[in-house]
Amino acid sequence: MLRSITKAIAAVSLVVLALMPQAYAQESEAAYYQGKTVRIVVGYGPGGGYDIYARMIGTYIGKALGATVVVENQPGAGGLTALNRIYSAPPDGLLMMIVNGTGAVLAQLTETQGARFDLAKVGHLGTVSASPWVWLVGPTSPIKTPADALASLSNRMMWSGGGPMDGLSDGAAFTCEALKLNCKIVLGYPGSNEAALAVSKGEMDAIYVSDTSANNYVKAGLNRAIATMGRDKSRFFPNLPTIFESVPLNAEQTWLFDYRATIENLGRILITSPGLPPARLAYMQEAVRKALTDPTLVAEGEKTQRYIDFIDADKTRKATLSAISDLTPEQRNKIVQVLTVAEQK
Repeated sequence: MLRSITKAIAAVSLVVLALMPQAYAQESEAAYYQGKTVRIVVGYGPGGGYDIYARMIGTYIGKALGATVVVENQPGAGGLTALNRIYSAPPDGLLMMIVNGTGAVLAQLTETQGARFDLAKVGHLGTVSASPWVWLVGPTSPIKTPADALASLSNRMMWSGGGPMDGLSDGAAFTCEALKLNCKIVLGYPGSNEAALAVSKGEMDAIYVSDTSANNYVKAGLNRAIATMGRDKSRFFPNLPTIFESVPLNAEQTWLFDYRATIENLGRILITSPGLPPARLAYMQEAVRKALTDPTLVAEGEKTQRYIDFIDADKTRKATLSAISDLTPEQRNKIVQVLTVAEQK
């Protein structure tokens, strides 16, 4: 009996000893963040979907870290300029970015000029949200379905975009290539708000945006939705046909739209600079998990229809790298071709 008790005490002692370094590391990191300011960088202008999400989650992340969080807009090249800055920033844990996972993957995949980052090396903190993307036109556009666009191939369709790979422009590029539309993609809009406004004014014909942003623009009367661009229905547009339901597609067209939907499912991801000490990265990841699963934040997102679809850091990293590596050489070349043509238009 005494021997059994002694063994039990020894086992508990080993567990306690094993946990002590972890607890000490957490206390040390918590002390590090006290009184400090953490910046969440947004690679687009104020008022767009990424900016709204960053400001909504910032307070909760700050509370979980024990720091003050501020949002900083750094528009340029569809978010790539800010992502380059994050990648080369000191690994102090005081900087994070809400990134367009789709655009970042495509920029690295195609070795886009000006993309100076490696998504395998950044500190992945988790996914904030992921949702289908939607094809929008102006409120008075004669195009009411994708079939209408195919019926008017003689007319050039003008798409508003930001940088070469910012979701808006590369989504338009995939759509135009898959459907063989006569398109021109106009870059330079600082954010989706400005791009959507250009479509509403008739300066542009179409825009490709996430369904959360599309919902706001459609409700405001700026745009009209004609198709959801993946296989999953949008929670905002449950009756809107998907592109797969709208027009007949051959094998190559189906693959292009399916791959596009796969990388769109990466959604809005949170990253920090590469090279953080493991304990600090782990502390940031836990703080993000705690913040983005906070019932109050989840309820706030539902109320404002900016939904939180949290995915943990490890799954986010694996999905991101899989989207880059799980391609045949022929598929990779096709994507490069699609996006290179888009940059030239």
